[in-house]
Parts: sequence; C-alpha cells; structure tokens
Amino acid sequence: MGEIKIPVVALRAMTILPEMITHFDVSRSKSVKAVEQALKDEQRLFIVAQKDPETEEPKQEHLYEIGTVVEIKQIVKMPHNILRVLVEGLFGARLKQLKGEEYLEGLVVRADPQDFGSMPSSGKEAMLRNLKEIFKGYCENSRKVGKDITRQVLECEELEKMIAQVMVHAPLSWEQQQSLLETQTMKERYEMLCIVLNNEVEIERFRRGIQEKVKARVDKNQKEYILREQMKVIREELGDEGPGAEAEQFRKAVKELSASKEVKERIEKEIQRFLNAGSNSAEASVIRGYIETLLDLPWDHRGEERLDLDKAKKILEKEHYGLEKVKERILEFLAVRKMLSGGESPILCLVGPPGTGKTSVARSIAHALNRKYVRICLGGVHDEAEIRGHRRTYIGAMPGRIVDGIRHAGVKNPLMVLDEIDKVSSDHRGDTFSALLEVLDSEQNMKFRDHYVELPVDLSEVMFLCTANDTQTIPRPLLDRMEVIEVSSYTENEKMHIAKDHLLQKQMKRHGLKKNQLQITEKAMGKIIHQYTREAGVRNLERKLASVCRKTDRELLESGKKRVRVTEKNLEKYLGKTIYEFQERNEKDEIGIVRGLAWTSVGGDTLEIEVNLMPGKGNLELTGQMGDVMQESARAGISYIRSISPEYGLEKDYFQEHDIHIHIPEGAVPKDGPSAGITMATAMLSAVLEKPVRADVAMTGEITLRGRVLPIGGLKEKLLAAGSAGMKTIIVPKKNQRDVEELSEEITGGLEFVYAEAMEDVIAHAFV
Repeated sequence: MGEIKIPVVALRAMTILPEMITHFDVSRSKSVKAVEQALKDEQRLFIVAQKDPETEEPKQEHLYEIGTVVEIKQIVKMPHNILRVLVEGLFGARLKQLKGEEYLEGLVVRADPQDFGSMPSSGKEAMLRNLKEIFKGYCENSRKVGKDITRQVLECEELEKMIAQVMVHAPLSWEQQQSLLETQTMKERYEMLCIVLNNEVEIERFRRGIQEKVKARVDKNQKEYILREQMKVIREELGDEGPGAEAEQFRKAVKELSASKEVKERIEKEIQRFLNAGSNSAEASVIRGYIETLLDLPWDHRGEERLDLDKAKKILEKEHYGLEKVKERILEFLAVRKMLSGGESPILCLVGPPGTGKTSVARSIAHALNRKYVRICLGGVHDEAEIRGHRRTYIGAMPGRIVDGIRHAGVKNPLMVLDEIDKVSSDHRGDTFSALLEVLDSEQNMKFRDHYVELPVDLSEVMFLCTANDTQTIPRPLLDRMEVIEVSSYTENEKMHIAKDHLLQKQMKRHGLKKNQLQITEKAMGKIIHQYTREAGVRNLERKLASVCRKTDRELLESGKKRVRVTEKNLEKYLGKTIYEFQERNEKDEIGIVRGLAWTSVGGDTLEIEVNLMPGKGNLELTGQMGDVMQESARAGISYIRSISPEYGLEKDYFQEHDIHIHIPEGAVPKDGPSAGITMATAMLSAVLEKPVRADVAMTGEITLRGRVLPIGGLKEKLLAAGSAGMKTIIVPKKNQRDVEELSEEITGGLEFVYAEAMEDVIAHAFV
C-alpha cells in the first residue's frame, strides 16, 4: 500500500492502537475541521500523539512519527463546541509530511511491524503460553481488567492476535502504548510487552504489600486510638487522667523546680521518654520513678540557717549537760559561718562509749542551727550500692542512702548524721568505706555522683556529723577527712545533773506522771548511779529510772496515794538488791597487793593485782584471763626487777629458787591493755622485798625493760574509778601530766598526783 493523504488529529497524552475502540474529545478548530473533512471522505483519520501535551499549535516536529489510522464510528456534539469522536484503530502508519492551514493534513505510509518470519511453531507456542501466563498474572494482581475481557484475551490461539489483544486491553500508560506502537518487529513488540507487563506485576505486588502494611498499621493505630479514648473516658470517670496528664504535671513541677538548666533538660528528656514508652509498660514505671526522684531532690533549695550564737548556745546548754568540747566546736563553726556568710560545712566525728549522747547531741546541734535533721544508720552496711545507689539498669534500683536522706530532708543543707560509721563493713559487693570517701571529702562532694540519679549532686553544704564507738576500725584515709571529737565518759556529778534535769522528766512524761507525783532524793539518785549502773553513758541509768516510774504508776493506782517519794532506804523496793559494789580501798597496807586503774568500754574500773612468792624453780605464773599485752608487761616487769635486785641485797640465785604467781581477781573477765605494767612490777617488787604498799595509792602506766614509764590513755575514766574507790594518791606517767591538767576540778579534786618518769619514782611513793 502506498502513501495516503489523510486528515490528521493530534492528541494530547493519548495513544490509539490498532484494533482499539475508544473515544476522544476535540475542541481545537483545526482538529474539529479535520474530523469534519474525514466525514466527507472515507471517514478515516490519522491519530498521532503530541510529544508535549502543552503545545497548542503542533507542527510535525512536535508529533511522534508513528500513529494510527482510525475509522470514525460515531460523533457526538458536546457543549462548548466540543466533539466526542468514537473511533476504531485500523493499522499503524508513519507520518511522512504534515501541512494544512484550515486543518492538519498528512501524508502517511502504513507501518506494520515485521512478523516472526521463519520462527518454528513450537517457539511461537512457547511465546504464546508465556504471554498468556504473564497477562494472567497481571490481571490477577491489577484487577483493572474485567473477567470477561481476560477470558476473551486468554482464548486467543494465535500469537500475533494475542499480542494485539493484550496491547489493546491491558490498561497501560499512553507512553508505554506509544513505545509498543513504534516497535519495528513483532518480536520486539512481544519482548517489550512482556517486560512492561512483568514490571507492572512487580509494581502492583509491591504496592499491594505496602498498602497491606499501611492498612494493618492504620487498623492498629485506629484500634489503639479507640482503646485510648475509651481508657481516657474511664480514667476521667475514676479521677485518673492517664500519662498525658501525668507528663503535664511533671512539666509543671519542672518549671517550679529550683535547679540548673542541665537538670531541667534531663528531666524534660525523661518526660518525653515516659510519654513514648506507653502508660502500662514496665519501662514507663521505671521512668516514672526516676522522674519523681529527680523532682523530689532539692537541687538548689536551701533551708534557712540560724546564725545566732547566743540562741544556739542556750539551746545546747539546755538540752545537754557537759560535752564542752562539742559545744565549743559548734559555736566556732557558727561564728565562721556568720563572718563569711557561708563557707564549707565541717565533717565532725564524735567518738566515745555507748550511751554518751553522741546521736542525741547531733539532734540538738540541728535544732541550734535550725537545720533539717537526717539520720542514716550505717551499722552493718556492707554493699557499696547502699551509699552510691543502684544503676538504673537493675530492676528495683533506688538511690543511695545519702541522696535518699537529702530527698527526705527537702533541702540541700541539712545536718546529716552518719551513725555507727565504725560498724561499716566491706565484702564482694564493694568497699563501702571507699564509697564514703567521696561523700566525706569537701573537695569532691560538691559533685557527688549517685549511680541511680546519674547527675552530680552537691553535698558541699551538708553538715556531716559521724558517730563511732572506736576509731580503730575506721580506715585511715576516711578518718583523715573527719575532725574527731572525743566524747568521754560522764562523771558521777554529770550523771546526776543529766538524770535530774533530763532523764527523770523525760521518763515521767512517758509514763504519765505529773511533776509532784514522783520525787527521787539526791542520795537515792546517787545510789542508782553508783550501785545499780556501771557504764560510761546514761542508757542503763535511764532504764532504771523508767523502772522506778513503772512501779510508781502501779503503786499510785493500787494504793490511792497522791505522790511517791523514793529515798536511799526504800530504793530496793523499786529496783531490788544493788547490782554493783565498787571495790573500796583496803583498810591496811599489804605486801604484794597493788591497786591498778583500767579502762573498759563502759567506763573506768580499779584492778587489785595480787602477787605471791613460793619456793620453786623460778617459774612465772599468770592467772585472771590476761591478754597478750598484759602478759608481756608482766614479763618485762620481772626482768626489770631481776636487773635491779643487787641494789636491794638479794642473792643471785633468789629468782631460780622461787616461783612468782601474779593474779588479777574476777578471773572470768578478760583483761588486756598496756597500762598495768608499773602496777604488776610494783606488786612483784613488794612481794620480793616483803615491803607493804600504801593502800591509798593507785597507779597506771606501762613499763619498759629498763624501768621507764610510758604514757597511757583513758585517763578520765580511770581517775573517776579511783575517786569512787576512795584513793588519795594517783601515780601516772609524766607524759600524761597535760591530760590531767585538762580535766575539770570535779574529777581531780581531792586527789594527789605523782608524775613518774621511771620506776624509781613509782617505788619512792608506793611503798610505806
């Protein structure tokens, strides 16, 4: 077939294929006239697509080269001068030339693709089956092709017809249709069609997968939204407003919180995590607890401190009798704070026997300074996490005791008592003492890091006050960070004042007794102190007074009396027989018996050391449960005596022919310490020389092989015991003279002191 002269219509974004029945609208005047001209002739048009749909007056270069010759089947006039033209595609054609003024007219040549040529029928059958399978898959995935059309296409048994039908009925884009139309051979058209359909199948599969995921997510979100809304309504009915309201409350608390920017940013971050975690998850519960802890901490909130020296002094004097060193140190601290308007808080360690008021004096100091009082008992703590806190990764994690104490105080400058710091221990869970180093170091504790809080906590304004019975178990580096104040035993006079002014009133109040319902005479009180208690502090004394109060309650109720008067004579009625009897001094001077002085954990005591000489082989026997130190002192004493024996005219073989037996009464009580050396040496020398020792002399001090007298400790308690036993002269080491001079007249009054540098000084004053 040769060249054909035919009216041309250019379509925007539309391609018509052979065997395709479709319609299009024309509105441009040239296109309308082209259709009208076609109707006058053979009712045929050449339809070609524009390369650019926006072109209004297309020329040949604006059109694709390949188009389709169609036959007009129907024309419908639409409003606004629009013609709707129904056409059927006849065959593909190539545009050779385009011209026309009133309408476009083209010279076209038929352009059918080459057939499969000499391809065997088996090859064409394979291609046909493959195309059917691809088209079937395409129809199943896209759902754009009706079932009737699908069946009709799949019933084709010729490859060429099958290709034509698939091109027509597959809802491809106009660009894809144009590409297929421009293919030169049927083989190319087949391959391109397979590729296009396969791509469409894959795209549709991915699209469907995404759509299903989106739908599932939307369904899930919709479900969660509905449940959340229902939960919200339920919570509103119950008065619980849910995590959003909780988070809002947290944010409001953050705005009101007195803290640094770093702390507030951290809390805001945790609030956001709390919202993202979901209200009922385990993580939300952990985060909630963490946020509440951070909000409870007094980051920059300080309590108002009382800087009135006179008022503080009055409070301390009123609430505690004695303890002069402690009171003096607190007033000094207060004076420094007032002069500097701030400054570092001291770390004090009160060391002394049980019951001497270490913990209660801390409460009085807090009252005097108007500071919040926090007490942390460290007795038996052996886990480092108790001090530093647990890491938040652990279930049940919580802050350490230090941070928790500050949280409960509500201010960053409380008075914190670390009670029984000498009872802390360490094991495989960490070194607790080392954890306390950072807490009690004024150079480090301004940025103390608790493992739970994870933010630096300022402890520099906390006034730490530690208590201990003994400093021996406290490691040296920790002890070095504290200022140690000795709280020594109370004298009988101090106990009398404490009992009358504090303990009796306290126990009467606890037992419902009015002021005039119970009276204890001064002599009766002295007997309770002297013969019913033996201690450094006043705990047992308080228990005895409580016992008197209980019996008074019963007596008042049973007898109908108005008041009870406890005297020295009727005291046994309330407390039973006396428990302790102080060993009074001996009535006469004796040979081989010397009174020594000892320190115990409950105060001082006197020890009567006895020595006997017997014919024997030079053995030394020690009885009375003496410890290693005391046994060594005894051996040093006998060596010294043997070295000076020629001065006293003793025979050379005297010590080889005699056994020496040293005994300390109350054998069931263990005894040890470095303060009985001169006492045992004096007793042995008295027995050897058969010279009596003065009964009113008591002594304490350690001895060396050469007879030097070494200093000892616990002098106050020992002198109190000596005074109670009725001793007149006390021999103490020369180096302890300054300790004696520091003691009050109440303790040293009536005692004569001999300061010994060597055994010669002891011997000169001890023997009759």
